[in-house]
Amino acid sequence: MTPKTTTRARARLRLTVLATVPVLLLAAACGSGDDSAGGAGKNDEIASVPETATASPSARNDTTPSTRPAGKSAFYDAQMDYVRCMRVKGGYKDFPDPKLSGHLDWGKVEEISSRPGQMEAAKGGRNGVCADELQKVMLAEPKRDQQKDYESMLAHATCMRDNGVSRFTNPTMSGGNAQPGGDPNPASPTIDHDSPAYKQAREACRTKLLDGLDGMQ
Repeated sequence: MTPKTTTRARARLRLTVLATVPVLLLAAACGSGDDSAGGAGKNDEIASVPETATASPSARNDTTPSTRPAGKSAFYDAQMDYVRCMRVKGGYKDFPDPKLSGHLDWGKVEEISSRPGQMEAAKGGRNGVCADELQKVMLAEPKRDQQKDYESMLAHATCMRDNGVSRFTNPTMSGGNAQPGGDPNPASPTIDHDSPAYKQAREACRTKLLDGLDGMQ
């Protein structure tokens, strides 16, 4: 598999994650032995997260996400549990905190998963060690406005073409759901996602995507 193919596969991950989590759960149930990227055993405890916003930064360690902002939802709490699991049981000590909205910073997640042997950082950890937490995140995620998502991705696709990525395709609507655009042939990519021109366009157009859509196209 080429680097461009793996990069595109990570970008499409969240469209298929509902289908893959049951597989991860099965793998986790059937697996044995060391299942973490950093050598953590199955008996590692998940670090507790302070419930107040008054905790001193010095009191936190590398495996504990930031404290929960006031008024945040069950989605944010579920995401924090997932992040904590990925850091402690998954072994990805630099797995990023969720944004204030509760969504992950997929740019940072993809950066971690692009490292040799760490692609599982984008899909629940090795052997699905955090698949339970990931499934709870997906169940808690607020329902999205598909029309607004489509309009956001359309604006992003237009921006990408305006900034030199001429083959970047528009999103589509299918069954009432917004489907991302991007490479016209993801199975055999024609857009070099590692080129300076592409990265420059991504940076110029990143604000076109609504929160939670980064990494979708």
